[in-house]
This record gives sequence, structure tokens and C-alpha cells, in this order.
Amino acid sequence: MIVGIDLGTTNSAVAVWRDGEAQLIPNALGDFLTPSAISIGEDDQVIVGLPARDRRETHPGRTATAFKRLMGTQQRTKLGRHLFDAEQLSALILGSLKADAETFLGEPVTEAVITVPAYFNDRQRKATRRAGELAGFNVRRLLNEPTAAALAYGLQDRGEKEPFLVFDLGGGTFDVSIVEIFDGIIEVRASAGDNRLGGEDFNEIVVDLARKELPADLLELNSPNIIELQRAAAERTRRALSENDSADFVITIGDRQEKVQITAAAFEAAAEPLVARLRDPVLRSLRDSGVMAETLSEIVLVGGATRMPIVRRAVTRMFGRFPDATINADHAIALGAAVQAGLLSRDEALDEVRLTDVCPFTLGVNNAVRDARGGMQTGIFSPIIERNTPIPASRVNYYHTISDNQQAIVFDIYQGEAREVKHNIKLGTMRIPVPPKPAGHVTVECRFSYDTSGLLEVDVTVPDTGLTYNLVIFDEDAKIANQQMEQRRAVLAQLKVHPRDDATNQAVLARAARCYESFIADRRELVGTWILEFEAALAAQDPRTIEHARKQITTALDHLEGERFL
Repeated sequence: MIVGIDLGTTNSAVAVWRDGEAQLIPNALGDFLTPSAISIGEDDQVIVGLPARDRRETHPGRTATAFKRLMGTQQRTKLGRHLFDAEQLSALILGSLKADAETFLGEPVTEAVITVPAYFNDRQRKATRRAGELAGFNVRRLLNEPTAAALAYGLQDRGEKEPFLVFDLGGGTFDVSIVEIFDGIIEVRASAGDNRLGGEDFNEIVVDLARKELPADLLELNSPNIIELQRAAAERTRRALSENDSADFVITIGDRQEKVQITAAAFEAAAEPLVARLRDPVLRSLRDSGVMAETLSEIVLVGGATRMPIVRRAVTRMFGRFPDATINADHAIALGAAVQAGLLSRDEALDEVRLTDVCPFTLGVNNAVRDARGGMQTGIFSPIIERNTPIPASRVNYYHTISDNQQAIVFDIYQGEAREVKHNIKLGTMRIPVPPKPAGHVTVECRFSYDTSGLLEVDVTVPDTGLTYNLVIFDEDAKIANQQMEQRRAVLAQLKVHPRDDATNQAVLARAARCYESFIADRRELVGTWILEFEAALAAQDPRTIEHARKQITTALDHLEGERFL
């Protein structure tokens, strides 16, 4: 049995695709949401979910929340006398959801689709996968959270939808995706986000406001206990401010209770810098997708933090219209993950549904370029697969030697958007032997192939020797069977054809060349221009660009060849 899981910063949920629909699974308390909280009892008993969250104020030194923000880092959390990393804490949440699902379904649950923020990097994704493995799951796929929300939203009526925007502000992260639905295909056009922006940051605003009024002696208690108490009080206050003009920030320590009134106006004024940060990911997703804001059919709100009036007003101002809040902000991602689980299990009810996702970060290599003075500048990022490329994808680029008698080219492989590779994430290294020749006389082909599960295959071919070198980058700690690995690589192998070698594109180029020979003067020059434009589109290796260019040149050739001369 396979389930879909929303592993959230504040709350988590599990759902299953059954009887032709996605169904949420209740936990042992009958709730669909399980707080992402872990506490350790005095007898070292592990307490998960709501009971753990309730202990946050009484046992703050033994309770952890918001640890999803530490995924992919070396930071550890001390609970009592034990140290945990974020993977281990997340695995405890996932293990609890697994037990709830098995109790509800009455059978073992061995596989899962787990959602991650669209802008989680490679380290964070691998950490999430390892957490799933620790919990006893075979993690079939990591699914971007806004993509999951789009699946849940898109299957409400199974109808076609013009591009719409999923605005996902959760407890710890912010994601935006542009999605389009046509012919049963749910296509993600672009994703962007901010991994350090969520409800927790708005809680910190409340803490800062309250600390200005709290007694000095209380603030001097700068221990994990007082810090956790402030966080818990801030969350209650922020939620109350979503429905009231003011709310009390209350901290109780023993017999002592301190209370500070926070007004909605003061909170919103202090939170304005956070609200301003919502704009950049929205603009990036629109730019990358080529979609104009006014052409979006809907703005769909997802994530508990979108319930804040300040966020809803900001979205309304940003797009000049009210967003769609009909989908359940807390349940949508888990339900979408269950839909993906149904797709993976090949459920008949989903036979006509297909999902395409995008590469969240740019993938490329370390490169050296000549500066204006003729010197060589190293450590420059050379993209091969650009962010928001539909995946699975395969792209190629070419590099050459930079010094005489150079005997090897070293490819350091990176993920990120920064111009200098030192600001990106290093994924691996390849050292490729090349024949010693004058600088620039040896050219090698570097191909990246990337799939929806995060497997990156790098092929470097040296034409001078006829040799190809291969590196597969994936999570070495993940339990991927050899057969499954070979199946994934076989799918990528089918993509390793340059667009210029595709039969359809070759036919168009052959027809254009024939037309070039058939005409003279202005018409011949015009066909030559069309050929150059189409070849430029092929060189860009973007399927959408190529399709558009192919239609343009085909229409132009039809018109030219259709001219009547007799």
C-alpha cells in the first residue's frame, strides 16, 4: 500500500487514494492534522503530535517543533539528554503517520509519496528521503508541495484550466507555482520560493513586539525554556489576530503570569518587510513561465499561514483581485500527494491524468571564462539544465581545454542560481582525461539528464578519443533497488537525443533547405533567416520554444510554397 504524506513545518497529514478519490487518514485522536512536534518524557518515552505540542510550554527543554527548517543541515536538537538531527525528528513524525495509516487501512503501508517545498535544495530533499527510509517507507517520490496542491485543486472537476498560480505559505516555507491543465495533463510551468519564510517568521514578529513590553527580569531568562514559551505564546497570539483586532500574548512560568496586548495594526506594520518578501518569488515564477499576471485564471491559496488577513490583502493587492480560498489550505497538499500515490499505483480512475513537473534549481558545472584583460576567471557557474525546465530532461553543453597540453578537464557539478559556484551547492566531481593538444583544440560534450525523483546522470564524451564517462548522482543512503535504478536510467536514456537529431526537426530542416535551393533573391534570404531562427531554437533545447519555432517555420514554408506562379 502506498500513501501520500504532507510533512509540514507546523502540521503533517497522511492521505490515501482509494475508491476513486483521495481520502485523509485520521490519527489516533481522530484528527486529520498531526502537529509536527516531538517531546521526550522523563522515562525517555517518545511523544509525538498534539501531546508533544502541548508539552512545549511545560517541558520546553524536552520538546522540539519547526525542525523541518533544519533539514539538510548538521544542526542537532537536544531533547532531555538526547541529541537528534532533523532527519531523525522527521522520521518520528513519519513513523507516527505510518502507524495511523496502517491502523486505519488495516494493512501494512510500505511506500509513500512525501511532499517537500518546491525550493528545497538537493541536501534538503535527500534528508527528507532519508527520514522516510528511517520511518520504514520506500519513498517512491518526493513531490513539490505546490504541485501537490495543484493536483488536489485540478482534480476537483477534471476540467481544463488556463494557467493558475498556487500561492503556498506554510509554517516554515513559501512556494509559488504556475500550473496549467489541458487534455488530462497537469503541467507545472514554473516554481519559485523562499525556504526561510513562513508562519514561524510572523510568530517572531509577535515575539519582538511582546518583548518590548515584557519585564526586564523575564527577558534575562534567555534559556531554551523561555524562548520556547515565547514561541508558543506568539503562535496563539498570531492565530487570534487573524480574527480579532487585538490579542493577548500570555506567558506563564510557575505562579507568575505576564500578559501583553498586541494589536492587529501593530503586528501588520511590523510584519510589512515579511509581506514584501512574498513578491519576489511570484515575479520569478511569472518571468520563468512567460505568463502575464493578468492572464492567470485563478490565484489559489494553500498553507495555514495564508489565513492571515495581512497575507490575503497582500495577494489581493498584488494581483488586483481576490484569491481563491475554496480549497482547504491545511489538507490540499496531503490530498495531492495521495493523488500522486494513485498515479504511481496506476489506479484506473486516474488513467487519463498525467503530471509534469519542473527542475526547481539550475544544474551546471564550474567553468573558467576570460575576463576583459584576457585573464582567466575560474569558479564561474555554467548552467546546463536551467531551473523550471520540465522534467525528466536531458540537456547538453560543450567545453574545451584552456591551456596547452592539458591532460584532463575537471567537472565540478553544482546546483543553484549564483554566478559564482562557491555560493551554490556542490553535488559531485568528474575528472575527464583528454589528449594533450594546444589550448582550445580539445572539445568535450557534457550532458545532464535529470528525472522527477532527483536522479542526475552526467555523461561526458571526448570526441577525440571516442570515450564517454558517466556519473550518477543520487542519495547513496536511499534504499534504491538495482532494478529500480536501471529503470530510471533507461527512461533518461530515451531523452539523450539532441533536438537537432530528432526526426521531426530534421524533416523540417530538410524541407527548409530544399526551399532555400528552390528560390532566389529575397525569398532565398528569407528562408535562410528562418533556418537560423529555428536552429537557434534547437540549440536552446527547450521543448516549448522548439515547438513554437517549428510551428512558425512550418507555417511560413506552407505560405511560401503555396504562392501561385502559374
